Amino acid sequence: MKSTGVNTSSNITESEENYWSKVEKSVLAPILTTEMVLGVLGNGLVLIVKVVCKDHFQCLYWLPFFSLTLSDFFCSILIICGSLLAVLSEGQISPWCEVVSLLKFTFITSSIGSLAVLCVQRFMGIPSKGKKLSVLMALACVTSWITGAIFGAVPVAYKWIRYDPAEMLCAVFWESSYSDMLVYILCTFSISMFVPFLLIVFCSILTCAGFGKDCSSQGDLSSITPLLVIFYLFCYAPFVASELVLLGRLDLTPPPEWLRSLSSVMAYLDCGLNPFIYCTNKDFRKAVLILFWNKRRSTLPDPVLTSITRLET
Repeated sequence: MKSTGVNTSSNITESEENYWSKVEKSVLAPILTTEMVLGVLGNGLVLIVKVVCKDHFQCLYWLPFFSLTLSDFFCSILIICGSLLAVLSEGQISPWCEVVSLLKFTFITSSIGSLAVLCVQRFMGIPSKGKKLSVLMALACVTSWITGAIFGAVPVAYKWIRYDPAEMLCAVFWESSYSDMLVYILCTFSISMFVPFLLIVFCSILTCAGFGKDCSSQGDLSSITPLLVIFYLFCYAPFVASELVLLGRLDLTPPPEWLRSLSSVMAYLDCGLNPFIYCTNKDFRKAVLILFWNKRRSTLPDPVLTSITRLET
């Protein structure tokens, strides 16, 4: 979400035209390509392992894990790929511009919502099946997707969307009203992000302190939850900083270009890192190896007995 005042619109336009002369495509394109490949292949592999090899590792809280991986996978295919194409072609056209803006916010809220559900389930000891409260957790995951789509659709409906070369995709720009920007950002963050953030922090601290009712075993996939939380907060710190800078500028000038670019690159990095974090779990690594080993065996022909030689003594 970005903004610009009426008195600075000409400067912003000039800045956009000169931006790619400052940040070379040769730098951003390889970074985005790497993040896209890691995100698509890594999360695609994780999804396959969770479906095909689910009996080879324990995952008591599988629903938020599945929701998070699904969000990262589609973000890699649609958003990171869209940013890469925008860098190469220097822009995005409508209606793809508006679709990308809506989907990006949907994936952000679904990922933080899934993490929040995971932390709550670990703290309260609620598995993803077998208890009535598990239905409530499933509804919470679905709600995170829906609220993201709703808040992402508001700027599209009010035509606040245009291409931001620094962010490498279409974003929200505010033309004149600081009050509109303030209301939208505060409502969006307080409902879609701040509440899940508080749940993540408090439940993680209480669980690590031994106050939780986590009923999973030591080898359960949920053991990687602290790593997921740490890297998520680290990767999305520039995005939050960008929004805070925007709120502090009453003249509606956007945050610095380097900060907007960094916020996108770091958010995309989180999608590519999560598959590596999954593989820090020993049983999950074994499940990945089993998947490749079974595939390798299926491609090898069965041995055929061609002849028998009789040995005489």
